[in-house]
Amino acid sequence: MAAVPQELARRAEEAGLNASAPPQQADIAGWLIRLSPGKAKRSRCVNALAEGTLPLEEMLARCERAFAAAALPLIVRITPFSQPSDLDARLAALGWPAFDAADVMVLDCLGALADAALPTDVRFEPQSTERYAQTVGQLRGSSAREITAHAERLQQSPVPYQGFVLLDADGQLLACGQFTREGGMVGIYDIFTPPEQRGQGRARLLCTQLLLAARAEGAEQAYLQVGSDNEVAKRVYARLGFEFAYRYHYRSPTPELA
Repeated sequence: MAAVPQELARRAEEAGLNASAPPQQADIAGWLIRLSPGKAKRSRCVNALAEGTLPLEEMLARCERAFAAAALPLIVRITPFSQPSDLDARLAALGWPAFDAADVMVLDCLGALADAALPTDVRFEPQSTERYAQTVGQLRGSSAREITAHAERLQQSPVPYQGFVLLDADGQLLACGQFTREGGMVGIYDIFTPPEQRGQGRARLLCTQLLLAARAEGAEQAYLQVGSDNEVAKRVYARLGFEFAYRYHYRSPTPELA
């Protein structure tokens, strides 16, 4: 299989950054720091977008002070695009462990996605931001503080989100997920199925409906992020046409996070 074009991978990274922007963020000498109290690490970490204008030790010290002031542990997100290019090796040399690797997968042509009608006993319905944050937060065991922060980030995101639920005829939750579209690029986020509904094709059905809804709005390409060790989910996404683009992980001087 041919490698995903670098341009498409970078576009997915930029779209993901835009879509995960919390209200609490700042720039430190070329690095983007995000300080949301929510559960998602991508909204409470350092993204090293540029090499920085200060020595690495000073960059890290400034970031550490900002995270401490927000009562958050310092976390740095490492991608193939992080700067300086040897940042991962330098943090490893400091003894910072790597953890929570994730794969970014992309779908280059939504036009090739086959239409799929819902079963007659299944409903695909939108949810308000607050309701969706509550729904997905309960499924993943988020605290009340994390659910509130998630809802706040979704409400204030520069790239609008729309959450959906898949329900059976009795209103029982089969799966939930949401998408955020920036021009022709759509991101699929927070795909969850209750434990008792897994292994029945619920996630694939939900994702298909999300992609079709986004395509109807003008989306042409799609991306998503999935845990590198989540082979079941990756197979589901591959069957929809998604391909591996790149992997990222986190590093932190706080060992208990790893």
